[in-house]
Amino acid sequence: MGKPSKDIIDINRWERKEHFAFFREFAEPFFGLSVNVECTGLYRDAKQRQQSFYLRYLHAIMEVVNSIDALRLRIEGEQVVRYHRIDVSATVLRSDHTFGFSYIPFSASFDTFVQQAQTEIQRVQQSRSLLPSNGQDNVVHFSAIPWVKFTSLSHARPFKGQDSCPKISVGKLYKQGEKWFLPISFHAHHALADGYHAGLFYQRVEAALNRSVYGDTE
Repeated sequence: MGKPSKDIIDINRWERKEHFAFFREFAEPFFGLSVNVECTGLYRDAKQRQQSFYLRYLHAIMEVVNSIDALRLRIEGEQVVRYHRIDVSATVLRSDHTFGFSYIPFSASFDTFVQQAQTEIQRVQQSRSLLPSNGQDNVVHFSAIPWVKFTSLSHARPFKGQDSCPKISVGKLYKQGEKWFLPISFHAHHALADGYHAGLFYQRVEAALNRSVYGDTE
């Protein structure tokens, strides 16, 4: 597997130059939100097609991540880079209740994404390794907590390391009236993104999770 394609940002000409210099020095530079997002359309469509709802919403969320420029930015040393494609490192639960981190390449094709995800999930479930095979920064850190209808969430992470990957978590599916909802937590590095980008993420995710038609053209 080759190195992912990326562009180097000219920080001196970047509109976020001051924001970057300010927030990158924080001991905790990540900010986060937790929002209940309607997912009625996607949930019903997945059930009708007998598809994995988890893989459906994971693919939809990754489509949104790849559509937002700020969520493709990473801090690498003294540089800021923009990756051409963002993949997902999702936690995978094993039968012994431990977990491993997966690496699932993103594809605009849902069918291709599912094939790659199923292969990687099976690999992690059959291994004892914690860390993924790919250590690149062109990922979001993703976890599902389907047992909990959470209202807030924080992440364990090393403050001494240089981590700028967004973190997304999804909680327990629940029904309210005739509509279905998912709690979705979003954390991003404030040197790279702001509340505007968080709002854009949630707006696009809600739209994506309510599409009634999905997948490759049949």
